Amino acid sequence: MPDAALPSPAPLTPGRAGLRVAVIGGGPAGLMAAEVLAAGGAQVDLFDALPSVGRKFLLAGKGGLNLTHSEPLEPFLGRYAAARPALEPIVRQFDADALRAWAQQLGVATFVGSSGRVFPADMKAAPLLRAWLHRLRAAGVAVHTRHRWLGWAPGADGAGALRFATPAGEQVHRPQATVLALGGASWSRLGSDGAWVPWLAAREVAITPLQPANCGFDLAPAADGRIGWSEFMRSRYAGQPVKPVAASVTDAAGHSHRQQGEFVLTDTGVEGSLVYAFSARLREAIAAQGSATLLLDLLPNHSADQVLAEVQRPRGPRSLATHLKSRLGIAGLKLALLHERLGADGLADAPRLAAALKALPLVLGAPRPIDEAISTAGGVAWGALDSRLMLRALPGVFCAGEMLDWEAPTGGYLLTACLATGRAAGQGVLAWAAQPSNDASAAGA
Repeated sequence: MPDAALPSPAPLTPGRAGLRVAVIGGGPAGLMAAEVLAAGGAQVDLFDALPSVGRKFLLAGKGGLNLTHSEPLEPFLGRYAAARPALEPIVRQFDADALRAWAQQLGVATFVGSSGRVFPADMKAAPLLRAWLHRLRAAGVAVHTRHRWLGWAPGADGAGALRFATPAGEQVHRPQATVLALGGASWSRLGSDGAWVPWLAAREVAITPLQPANCGFDLAPAADGRIGWSEFMRSRYAGQPVKPVAASVTDAAGHSHRQQGEFVLTDTGVEGSLVYAFSARLREAIAAQGSATLLLDLLPNHSADQVLAEVQRPRGPRSLATHLKSRLGIAGLKLALLHERLGADGLADAPRLAAALKALPLVLGAPRPIDEAISTAGGVAWGALDSRLMLRALPGVFCAGEMLDWEAPTGGYLLTACLATGRAAGQGVLAWAAQPSNDASAAGA
């Protein structure tokens, strides 16, 4: 769809002039909340612990900024799985088309790639971030970098005095409302370290434990206790992609889920987009059973009968490796995977080899550490929030982005929900402040 045909984002909730709001966290959710608040007439102070904002946003765009996905809204919403009921009304108000229209308003044209993913025309994150920050500063948003939030001052209510560690020493800021957009606990060097969890838990905010999402996995220990691949596999193939391939996982209800794509071998296991697509189910299976099995179809474009027929075809004096390469295109890393899992005896057994080519089991024993993950699952429980994304236990405090309890696969779904929840939190503040019954005017006193 051309950018010119995209609809404008839904109108913002009217604000209240003079409202002072602190937004803590300079990622996509925090920046979007700040934009909405400033457009609604609020005085916005945006705080970030790092020397500049948008660090993780820039990293996400290093290989091409995947803004969102062009698939129809119904399957799009399904990507949020258990969190769909909570996220659906929020994402519907700022869906993929609205996001593209927003980018266009910043002067950033977008296009739909062959996979359905949506990217800026130049594939870069930096121009969009620069234009966005220019808009925020023009709207009066004050950006305070190197301000690490330390929680609330003793005795302060939820919307009251905020403590910050700064180069000039500890400072206290007293807004009338606060938006927390602090991220999860992945890539802590870019600001998301989960330090906020005990501070909110101490205020009786329900927190679902943070876990790695869109992450790699280690193989389950081998019979000899070794974790990971053989030395031959590590030295020769670690870091290389396996493609084309399809993977499938059977969930606790016995339903099989299959997807085609590619993944990468690591020193200790596997990672990459195809693995990330199954990370939630793999993580849950490991937690429940101690391990999870990922079945690999190394020949997704061949039927099982075709594979068996080719494997059993007489090969004369040719070696098995030559035969598999000429008849099925199996060589290199795929052949090494078969040898690693089947051994020489298994490779010599035609029915067993054919079965492995269509369903090679990889038994996984643990997700990689949360700080290596692209994103996190868990966070502020939805039951702890009202419909405006305000914490029930802390009136005047709103939450947005990855610190909420949801997860989604890569492909633009993560960024879409972060922006949509940031927008919803900003609107929530404006709606709350506009109610005559609340005490926003006194909250920062």
